Amino acid sequence: MNKKAPCLPIFLALSLAATCPALQSDLHSHAKSGGPKQAWREYMSAMDKMHATMASVESSGSPDLDFTRLMLPHHQAAIDMAKTELLYGQDPQLRRLAQEIVTDQQSEIELMQLWIHRPPPPSEKADKASPQEQKREQ
Repeated sequence: MNKKAPCLPIFLALSLAATCPALQSDLHSHAKSGGPKQAWREYMSAMDKMHATMASVESSGSPDLDFTRLMLPHHQAAIDMAKTELLYGQDPQLRRLAQEIVTDQQSEIELMQLWIHRPPPPSEKADKASPQEQKREQ
């Protein structure tokens, strides 16, 4: 029995909602019912989460790694705030900008995660090697 089968109706419904302008409009106007106060709460929540996550990052000693680890929550907060704009915002230009932010920032998050999990280049391996290991490699 395929365990993924129950997810299919949900996936199809979300796909339909994403492609059907009437459903998008209905979802958008339903989200607006929360009003500006709800949008503000969501913006503040995204920023609070970002600040807490960034504050929990400890220095690695590598400016490159520290930059990347600090930028990840920054980009995620931008995505979260842009999604809030898409739910509550009305200005077409800002909604287009918000959609671009979601796409671009997600792509940059993926790039940074790949960088963090990449094999270290030989120069970094040499920096971390003990003096005896460095002599053996020469």
